Amino acid sequence: MRIDFYIEQLLYNHNCVVVPGFGAFLSHAKSAKLDASTHTLTPPFKTISFNAQLSKNDGLLVSHIAQEKRLGYEELLHEVELVGETWKKKLERGESIELFNIGKLWANKENRIQFQPEEKINYLTSSFGLTSFVATPIQREVMKEAVEELEERIPFIITPEKREASAFRPWLKYAAVLLLCLSLGVTGYRMYDDFQQNQVVVQQAAQEQVSRLIQEATFFESAPLELPPISINVTKRRLGKHHVIAGAFRVAENAEKKVAQLKDKGYNAFYLGQNRYGLHQVAYDSFENPKEALAFLRKVKTTDSQDAWLLSEK
Repeated sequence: MRIDFYIEQLLYNHNCVVVPGFGAFLSHAKSAKLDASTHTLTPPFKTISFNAQLSKNDGLLVSHIAQEKRLGYEELLHEVELVGETWKKKLERGESIELFNIGKLWANKENRIQFQPEEKINYLTSSFGLTSFVATPIQREVMKEAVEELEERIPFIITPEKREASAFRPWLKYAAVLLLCLSLGVTGYRMYDDFQQNQVVVQQAAQEQVSRLIQEATFFESAPLELPPISINVTKRRLGKHHVIAGAFRVAENAEKKVAQLKDKGYNAFYLGQNRYGLHQVAYDSFENPKEALAFLRKVKTTDSQDAWLLSEK
């Protein structure tokens, strides 16, 4: 199964995409830059790097593929882990891996994974449609010399009539600005006066409406009937911010079955709800203290399931 297509989709909107058991592709935003030697202006962009130490599954890539293919989370998690193992074996044999629109992976002499990103793809969505371009420098001194040479060759004759007309033009500008300010002031005063008159009319209508409602109101002729107080005990499960997740299911009925199975085993299992990918999440238990949640997660991985993971809410 090729997963580089799904990794490319996620890199546009996420800064970290983890391939479980293999590593993570990270995106870093860079501001626009100008190369003074080549006069090339590059728009803002995102560069991609690779970190083999970030290999723990965060659920992002598997959930995205499950949503696109409409398959189960557990099934696709196993397939993605197999892809990561296949990539590792290829690198150990000295082969390179080409990921479409992402980059190239290979191992050096120290068996460390090296990564060369694809420079033609810009994953910064705000720079969509922008490309690098070369700016042509303006030769101001050359143009100035050409104009001075042209003035020496072609003499300019200015008549007194033209000079008087040009001297009179600034007064015309000032008069036009003054006339515009006066017209705006008169229009604004008329609008304000109309607004004040409308406010008075609205207030009078509101007062008449209130008076009419008071006159038409019906009151109790005797004391109102008093009912005895009723006490209702409502028990509501209080959830913590840290949930130990047992699984995420596409079908809600499978999630309900999982809750019933965990309760039969003695866990305080419950249905947590749907995540942003439309998967129904089932939790072993919920904790307010993160240390207690981590201790419980280790116990579950040892005694029940290695696929359990921790979901912490902000």
